Amino acid sequence: MDIMSYILIAIVVCVVIFAKMALVIIPQSETKIIERLGRYYATLQPGINIIIPFIDRAKSIVVLHHGRYMYSTTIDLREQVYDFPKQNVITKDNVQTEINALLYFQIVDPFKATYEINNLPNAIEKLTQTTLRNIIGELELDETLTSRDTINKKLSAVLDDATDKWGVKVNRVELQDITPPDSVLTAMEKQMQAERNKRAQILTSEGQKAAEILASEGEKTAIVNKAEAAKQQAILQAEGEAQARIRKAEAEAKAIELITQAVGKSTNPANYLLAQKYIQMMQELAEGDKTKTVYLPYEATNLLGSIGGIKDLFKAE
Repeated sequence: MDIMSYILIAIVVCVVIFAKMALVIIPQSETKIIERLGRYYATLQPGINIIIPFIDRAKSIVVLHHGRYMYSTTIDLREQVYDFPKQNVITKDNVQTEINALLYFQIVDPFKATYEINNLPNAIEKLTQTTLRNIIGELELDETLTSRDTINKKLSAVLDDATDKWGVKVNRVELQDITPPDSVLTAMEKQMQAERNKRAQILTSEGQKAAEILASEGEKTAIVNKAEAAKQQAILQAEGEAQARIRKAEAEAKAIELITQAVGKSTNPANYLLAQKYIQMMQELAEGDKTKTVYLPYEATNLLGSIGGIKDLFKAE
């Protein structure tokens, strides 16, 4: 091969290398910041982009990769997750607590993320730590343990506002672990156990109270039912006695009517009945075995006169 062939091959190789350096392919959801002679020139879009080799170059920024800071010319525009190591914070009631946070953010302005901050991941981490200390310092331990959503919202709002000038959008912040000291955990466990025992005693006493109320209501109902039954029994018994007296009076009235028909109107039927009752009484006295002496009241002479009248009546018949 002659010299011209070597020169031609060298030119072709240079053209290929130059073309390869001039053509920049950007994947979707990524970008690069291009500087021309040290000044910002363009933000490359996904797809094929053409630059001038040796004049244009990609600006490198600090990124967090597998827990380590490193430089890269590619800017990821997708949502990223930073898992910060645990840090010690002090609550309002002076309890030292370890908290681990997750930060979800997204670069929305590559220009600001490149030129407005030197080390974006480190700045976000430090800002998160200081903001978290300020928020936890305003809360007591009990509030810290029970107000994760509130802490997440406050922290996310503060970080989103502070990182806006860096071209970053903080979507949300999640507190993974809140770990108080062992002594506090032991005291909390005892407190929870005491609270459970208190609730158990309250439930037991309420159950006993309810049982006693039900028992007293049952006794009350039984007493009322018994009183009602006795009342109904007395009413029925009184009605029975009244009916018996009515029947007896009706029978006596019928007997008087029959006697009146038998002895005639000239004789008083009442005298006949009284005499009959007197004879029956005398018979019972005569049959008694304790005494044979009978005392008659003075008014009994009238009764004897009635008996005599009845006797004369029977003789006349």
